[in-house]
Amino acid sequence: MSSKQAEHLRALLQHHGLLPHRDPYLARFEQWIGAKLDGLPDEVRQPVQHFATWHHLRRIRAKAAGSASTRGPVHSAKQEITETVKFLVWLHETYQRTAATCTQPDIDEWLAGGPTTRSSIRNFFIVARRSRLNTAVTVQHRSAKTSPSLSQDQRLAWIHELLTGTSESIPYRVAGMLLLLYAQPLVKVVTFQTSIIDDADSGMSITLGKHPTNVPEPFASLLREHLVVRPNLRTGAGPDSPWLFPSTVAGRHLHPNTVMDRLRTLGVNLLGARNRAIGELVLECPPSLVAEALGYSTQVAFLHASKAAEPWARYAGRSVRSP
Repeated sequence: MSSKQAEHLRALLQHHGLLPHRDPYLARFEQWIGAKLDGLPDEVRQPVQHFATWHHLRRIRAKAAGSASTRGPVHSAKQEITETVKFLVWLHETYQRTAATCTQPDIDEWLAGGPTTRSSIRNFFIVARRSRLNTAVTVQHRSAKTSPSLSQDQRLAWIHELLTGTSESIPYRVAGMLLLLYAQPLVKVVTFQTSIIDDADSGMSITLGKHPTNVPEPFASLLREHLVVRPNLRTGAGPDSPWLFPSTVAGRHLHPNTVMDRLRTLGVNLLGARNRAIGELVLECPPSLVAEALGYSTQVAFLHASKAAEPWARYAGRSVRSP
C-alpha cells in the first residue's frame, strides 16, 4: 500500500471514529526533523536538534493537543531550522566555529551575503542566549520595508472576473471572492465550515469574526450555487461534510496550497489582494468594527488604516501649500 493510500485509509478511520485523531502536519514534521538531522556533523546536529525538539516540536505538540491548526507553525519552524542548518554548516566549514563559539562578525557576514530568508536564524540565537549556549551575538529583527498591494481598479477587475468569468471553477471563485471582498487569508478560508453562512429570507450573511456580515449579490448567488455543488463529497465524508471546501481526503478540508496555486496561476496577487481589501474596508468603516467583522486584531486593522491614510494625508498637505 502506498503512503497516499495509507493516509487516505487512516483519514477514513479517523473520520468514523475507529482511530484517534492524529495531526497530519505534526506527524510529518516529526519525520522531517529526523531526515533533516541525518548526516550532519555533531557540531551542527546537536544544537539544531535541541532547537528543533525543545523549542519548535514541543510548542507545535501543544498546539495540536489544543486542536489548533499547526500548518503555519510547522511551515515557519521548517524555514527556521533549514536556515539554521545552512548557517551552522557554513560556519563550521568556513571558520571551524560552532554555535557556541560563533561571533557577531560571523552573523553580520552571513546576513549580508545572501537573501533575506537568512534572518530566520534569529530565533535560534534567542534560544541559544536563553540556554547560555551563546550570549555574545544578536540577530536584529527584520521588518518588511514595503507591503505588496493591488490597486483598487485591479481589485475590482478581479472581483468582476471571479463573479462573471469562466476562467476558474466555482469553489476557487468563491475562495477568491472571500479574499478580495473580505480580506480573508486563504489558509483561513479553507478551514471555514458551512455553518458560518446564514441564508435567510432577508438575505445572506457570513460570520467571519464576532458578528455576521452581509453577503451582497451577486456573490450571494455564487455562494449558494457552491453550497449545492461542493466537490469531493464522495470521499467517505458524504454530503454531511461540515467543510465549505471539502478535501478529497475524508474528514478534512481542502489544503490551502491547492487554492493558492490555482489563484496564483490565474494571476491573482494573493497578499496584494488581501492588503488592498482590508485597506479599502478600513477607509469605509472604523478599523475596530472592521476587525470585529473580519476576525482581525484591532492592532492589524489600525495599522492598515494608518497605511491607507498616508497617501491622502500627503495629498492634503500638498493641497494646502499650493498657491
